[in-house]
Amino acid sequence: MPPTDIIKAISLKITSALIFAVMSGLVRYIGTAYPIGQVVFFRSAFAILPVIVIYAARGELEAAIRMGRPFGHVGRGLTAVGAMFCNFSALARLPVVDATAISFAAPLVTVAMAALWLRERVRIYRWSAVCIGFLGVLVMLLPHLDMAGSVPASVSEAIGAGLGLTGAFFNAGSIIQTRHLTKSETTSSIVFYFSLICALAGLVTAPFGWNMPTGVELAALIGIGICGGLGHIVLTESYRFAPASLIAPFDYTSMLWALVVGYLAFGELPTALGFLGAAVIVGAGLFVVWRERRLGKARAPLVLPFRSS
Repeated sequence: MPPTDIIKAISLKITSALIFAVMSGLVRYIGTAYPIGQVVFFRSAFAILPVIVIYAARGELEAAIRMGRPFGHVGRGLTAVGAMFCNFSALARLPVVDATAISFAAPLVTVAMAALWLRERVRIYRWSAVCIGFLGVLVMLLPHLDMAGSVPASVSEAIGAGLGLTGAFFNAGSIIQTRHLTKSETTSSIVFYFSLICALAGLVTAPFGWNMPTGVELAALIGIGICGGLGHIVLTESYRFAPASLIAPFDYTSMLWALVVGYLAFGELPTALGFLGAAVIVGAGLFVVWRERRLGKARAPLVLPFRSS
């Protein structure tokens, strides 16, 4: 791979991390003022727009619409819906950087699920990384489970932390199903039907009460969807120019962008335990990537383009 292609791949990867961080910041801005189903609808419906425009310009729209395994798409879509609802609920209650760090438990959960469900051989090194990564998650959860402070804030943060961890499990399940889909489905069709199914899932919550947004809030809701769609496309593009195992570690730049967005937009800074837990989670994830690369498999990084949030 020529160096110029590698530089382009890394640049696209980091750009996608920034776009997703901005999306998370917009979700945090909306907060609990809007039902999560309404946020999920805008995130998914307006994500379809850039997907259709870009793939139509490339002449790849037919490949995006073509579907060989409808039930596989539905199963993957349902787990993605669970992940999106949980992750957005966590973002509404937690600082952006904390919610982002907890979401990085998903690749570690994927290792465990791959061993239990796909019967993949997982050696002691990766099991060790999974255990250490979960210790990092527990360290990050501690400040949010402290009920000694303000009761309303503590309860809200505790709920957010639990939802963030639950979302990581849903996301891991989505990743496992994506591995099966990639054997027969194109990347464009997986992204398209992921967005479509999640949009329908959000739409069915409309009868339970949606709020009429102001102009600024409507722009934020639409921005969430456009950022989600563009982030998926840019992330997918990054894997065209370099091996997945090479650029996968740069996904952790999301932590840096989340820190910047959280501080500039909301004045949020992690606690000391938050920094420690995030460092442990990132370290465990990078160790898994390094180990997979040494083994020449890099299975987990290959599914990173299909984020569920």
